Amino acid sequence: MVIFDAARSGTEVREWTEDPRFHNRPTLSLDTVSELLVIAAHPDDETLGAGGLIAQCEALGLPIHVICVTDGSASHPKDPLLSFTRAAELEAAVYELSPHATVERLGFPDGGIRELASALRTELHNRVRLLPHSALIAAPWAGDGHRDHRVVGELMRELAGERILLEYPVWMWHWATPEHTETPWTHMVALHIDVVSKIRAQNHYHSQLDGESPILRLDFLEHFRRPKEFYIVSERPLRSAYFDALYARSDDPWRFRTRWYEKRKRDLTVASLPRENFEHALEIGCSLGILTGMLTERCDHLLAVDVSAAAVSQARAHVGSDARIERLDVLAEFPTGSYDLIVLSEVGYYWDAESLDRMLTTIHASLTPNGVLLACHWRHPVSDYPLTGDDVHAAVRGRGLTRLSSHVEEDFLLEVFARDPRSVATLEGLS
Repeated sequence: MVIFDAARSGTEVREWTEDPRFHNRPTLSLDTVSELLVIAAHPDDETLGAGGLIAQCEALGLPIHVICVTDGSASHPKDPLLSFTRAAELEAAVYELSPHATVERLGFPDGGIRELASALRTELHNRVRLLPHSALIAAPWAGDGHRDHRVVGELMRELAGERILLEYPVWMWHWATPEHTETPWTHMVALHIDVVSKIRAQNHYHSQLDGESPILRLDFLEHFRRPKEFYIVSERPLRSAYFDALYARSDDPWRFRTRWYEKRKRDLTVASLPRENFEHALEIGCSLGILTGMLTERCDHLLAVDVSAAAVSQARAHVGSDARIERLDVLAEFPTGSYDLIVLSEVGYYWDAESLDRMLTTIHASLTPNGVLLACHWRHPVSDYPLTGDDVHAAVRGRGLTRLSSHVEEDFLLEVFARDPRSVATLEGLS
């Protein structure tokens, strides 16, 4: 358990900014976001942790709703009017960031929500369930060291569902260091922000900034006057709503039809197949069906699946009756049967580590004795994706299959695995 004293100096900004990880976090993308919900444990959390995000979503014209869980009255417990003061400060700060945002105060006691967690869960659930799956939720990081932040963060991990949840650290910058074991670098993404509006919003919190012993010390505030905000992305698989939002914006989100990179990669993928013909094949994540069409020439029976209805519609139009193409979320329902070829192309990094492990177990069990698994994945980190392509392939290599071939480039990995360890030449009697 983290214990810290907010009245004492903490880790300096310089120590964070001198660490290379501070500068190379994946960039947060807002391309698929339809609206924003920000949850604050206390008035000022929303501005310190997510003020830049609120301002950017305002600039994009997105609906924004801010919910503050507590009344913030514990910072100066002898002031009977503090809850009213902090409510006014909250309204002014959010208006500074987003004049069109709505603000709601739940009024739970500051420092006492752990004892009221069940009631708070009901309140938050009633609001979150109304959000579309393309909404973005920002909430306090559950590991932030403040018990109210932990309770709110853990509840939002439970309630977010398929929606993308960003957890923003506040007190971590004070008590942790770049080398601290609790600093979640591997799950952090960065957002470049207009820091001017964020500072103006902070300045509305006079109750926390003024006096001989301010709650928000100037050295602490320096962490929130940088041109970047950082968020922790909880590992969770991306589901159908994420892809539906992408296809709603473009019928070819990754430009599969027009990029030479994609055409070349497909040609390499098909050329890597170790047999001329396969009897029963499964393609997981077929998208527009362009690779699917090429696979039909090598497979007697091909089942191609995707979670997106828009993708399936386009794939069926492209492939016709040469393959069976179904809308299916393999995390919820894996196709029954045995396959002598399973293609896992540009899909594994959408799953979290637990889901990937479960899927690889199922895939392994679904391969025939001469079955082949082909995996191909983009290698660069993407802020929305729970895993990287390298993560996926490392997990596949640990499954006991023989790696028949490996094509490694800076941008993607293409590997073929099989139950039968014999090479193509051996199978044809050449060696």
